[in-house]
Amino acid sequence: MEIVDLRSDTVTQPTPAMREAMAKAEVGDDVFGEDPTLNRLEALAAQRVGHEAGLFVPSGTMGNLAAVLAHCQRGDEAVMGHLAHTFLFEAGGISALGGVFAHTLPNQPDGTLRLEDIQAAVRPDDPHHPISRLVILENTQNRCGGAVLSAEYTRQAAELAHANGMKLHLDGARLFNAAAALGVPASDLAAPADSVTFCLSKGLCAPVGSVLCGSAEFIRAARRIRKQLGGGMRQAGVLGAAGLVALEQMTERLSEDHRRAQALAAGLGRIPGLVLDTEHPASNMVFANLAAGVTDNAAQVVERLRQQGVKVGAVGARRFRMVTHYWITDEGVERAVKAFGSAL
Repeated sequence: MEIVDLRSDTVTQPTPAMREAMAKAEVGDDVFGEDPTLNRLEALAAQRVGHEAGLFVPSGTMGNLAAVLAHCQRGDEAVMGHLAHTFLFEAGGISALGGVFAHTLPNQPDGTLRLEDIQAAVRPDDPHHPISRLVILENTQNRCGGAVLSAEYTRQAAELAHANGMKLHLDGARLFNAAAALGVPASDLAAPADSVTFCLSKGLCAPVGSVLCGSAEFIRAARRIRKQLGGGMRQAGVLGAAGLVALEQMTERLSEDHRRAQALAAGLGRIPGLVLDTEHPASNMVFANLAAGVTDNAAQVVERLRQQGVKVGAVGARRFRMVTHYWITDEGVERAVKAFGSAL
């Protein structure tokens, strides 16, 4: 039985074109700056997001951590949402490894942080307080249902940060999904930020890696930090080759994933016992909850779905997350809807 895996877009396998490119990749020692494939990837990534330079990293978590460490000193403060990936899902790395204090603000349902809240979070110049050094936004915002942040909002947040002597980092793990949802170039969403990460290994289907982008000076600092974190790779062009295919071939098709997320939400919305966060997902994520009258919990339903060849994520005792991606077809969406109907 072919599995319909909706747990995350991190489960994507490299495409045939990626596998071929990896096999044929021209490589060198990247720590010496001599891997031509990675050099091309980093230059293309920076150009696509409107920044001067790029740095290939093994994961988005390392990219975000390197960015925070490059922007902040020990004892500084980074302002972010209470649902931010950096706060929830990166093992406290900015504090454990960087001594950076996380100041969380409420994420709004649309994924934003209220500008008034950011302003109110800025610390006065007082030796009792940490220094407010960085603001972190996330686009798309995972735990807000894949919500999309607009270019205008990001520009306003950057201007506010800069007016207070702070930097803005954009966790753009699914930045190209946001660009596809809004119908704008990714650079419109990323250029206002001082730094941005985006993942190659989610909806863009590469097997490994993210890219951190910013000014040439910032990337020089981040490259040293990557080495400190153990991320200095050698003939990594084998991985970078897949990243080049991702940027050249995969970004323009993300709207298909969004269309399938809409179809999935529409189908699940007709099933008694399920309550959707929204019938119109902003990007490629669908969140649903068990209705009050359902006695089973999410784990039990997930197991019944698995027995039917459908995998979904349980992100709470009665809550599910489903993510569409390159390997989810229209038939897969139909199978998922039918499996939910049977499981409930």
